[in-house]
Amino acid sequence: MRKKEFAQEIIKRLTAEYPDAACSLDYNDAWKLLISVRLAAQCTDERVNRIVPKLYEKFPDIKSLADADVNEIEEIVRPCGLGKSKARDISACMKMLRDIYDCHVPDDFDELLKLPGVGRKSANLIMGDVFGKPAIVTDTHCIRLVNRMGLVDNIKEPKKVEMALWKIIPPEEGSDFCHRLVYHGRAVCTARTKPHCDKCCLKDICKKNI
Repeated sequence: MRKKEFAQEIIKRLTAEYPDAACSLDYNDAWKLLISVRLAAQCTDERVNRIVPKLYEKFPDIKSLADADVNEIEEIVRPCGLGKSKARDISACMKMLRDIYDCHVPDDFDELLKLPGVGRKSANLIMGDVFGKPAIVTDTHCIRLVNRMGLVDNIKEPKKVEMALWKIIPPEEGSDFCHRLVYHGRAVCTARTKPHCDKCCLKDICKKNI
């Protein structure tokens, strides 16, 4: 089975297994997703979802966050870890949105990469989830699973994994595919315990590079 056909079969099975897979970060605006994905670095989405309402209660929009003292932001987001650097990035990002983008999040990948604290993973998430454009989010679940399955061959660098997946994943499937990998990685193809291969919907085709 060629890799494109292999990828299509994996997509089909994961779609059947996780039909409603979506981003697990709570947001109702693009700028809020930007903040949440920055806070989610080395922190669980669940904790981020508990913390951000406190941030938005005090600073309800881009302008108020851009005007806020960075120490006040840090005090709120500290439970997410790396509070100082995350608060600094959030503050700088909101200032840039205010000053350059008229308090709007750009819908261009390269423009998103110019924002402080926004890397390829974050930019792809925004492009796919907010703007409905082709996206491949290479988070830790994605990188682990596509290597185990054999969709990529022992590639661990996020950008290289992303580039390899662009060649075999249909553009319109990329965003949902990556969300389904997160669900599968949490429930079945786990990182900290032995993967539950016995209950995996891919067990007969997975390369099992564990």
